[in-house]
Amino acid sequence: MLKSCGRKLLLSLVGSMFTCLLVLMVEPPGRPGLARGEAGGAQRALQSLGAAGQAAQGSGGLRSFADYFGRLSRARREVPAAPPSPPRPPAEDISPRDVFIAVKTTKKFHKARLELLLDTWISRNRDMTFIFTDGEDEELKKQARNVINTNCSAAHSRQALSCKMAVEYDKFIESGRKWFCHVDDDNYVNVRMLVKLLSSYPHTQDIYIGKPSLDRPIQATERISENKMHPVHFWFATGGAGFCISRGLALKMSPWASGGHFMSTAEKIRLPDDCTIGYIIESVLGVKLIRSNLFHSHLENLHQVPKTEIHKQVTLSYGMFENKRNSIHMKGAFSVEEDPSRFRSVHCLLYPDTPWCPANVVY
Repeated sequence: MLKSCGRKLLLSLVGSMFTCLLVLMVEPPGRPGLARGEAGGAQRALQSLGAAGQAAQGSGGLRSFADYFGRLSRARREVPAAPPSPPRPPAEDISPRDVFIAVKTTKKFHKARLELLLDTWISRNRDMTFIFTDGEDEELKKQARNVINTNCSAAHSRQALSCKMAVEYDKFIESGRKWFCHVDDDNYVNVRMLVKLLSSYPHTQDIYIGKPSLDRPIQATERISENKMHPVHFWFATGGAGFCISRGLALKMSPWASGGHFMSTAEKIRLPDDCTIGYIIESVLGVKLIRSNLFHSHLENLHQVPKTEIHKQVTLSYGMFENKRNSIHMKGAFSVEEDPSRFRSVHCLLYPDTPWCPANVVY
């Protein structure tokens, strides 16, 4: 019996050794665990792509670019926001005198809107601010240094808006300045942050910076001839938040924007002024919009701008949003009744040495 058990033990040991020898001979040298991991990752990626393709086919596929960008936008909203990128190092040293700020307004808002801007941010930046309006106003000329009567219609129509933008563009080119920035008469401009932002980009390069109001490219029809139309899609920065264009890019826009060409270009796609700017830059010249969340319009919920970040924003706005008063939510030197736009409170936060700002205010 002992002999039988010994033989079984010996056979078991020989079998184990033989199995180990086979494993060593078959297993390739190197790092097999990593190779298997990479292969598994690639296989999972392929399975994921396949599943996505089947899902798209099952739902009828992507019917258009708008459908694609709509899904892309929805997917982007579902993904956690990436941490903010570090600030760009200065590309060149610029001063406020290098910037041309065009403020678009209409005569009926000279008192209701412009007086607020003249009391706040324009009061410290009169040389760089150019007011484009549609009627003569001697009182306004006494308060502001650069008032341009465009002689455009006072209507808030596509043609009237494009008429004013055409004059803005031509006046900027004449000025010789490095940067063109357009804002509306319901915007507060933080000039310090504007200059800091623009100094991150060379003015000789193709720079178009602002904030879209849509979550997908706008679709339009480009009129090629009397009977021929061509669909186009492009991003544009909303004029309600403000946008800036480098001189290098503005000069390239000249065939479609200068000397009255801007209005004919706008008629070609039958869209307003800010959309036409985006069409020329993105669709015609192929330059992409640089998005910046530092620009703000009344078309967004301004209550969501963090109180601790107000001093870092480039533009702010006010108005109505979803049938409610829409402005920056902050404590300040004035009550909401005294300062419904919150522009005076913002100005006192940025410039506490302003003579009419109360002292020792907690923000």
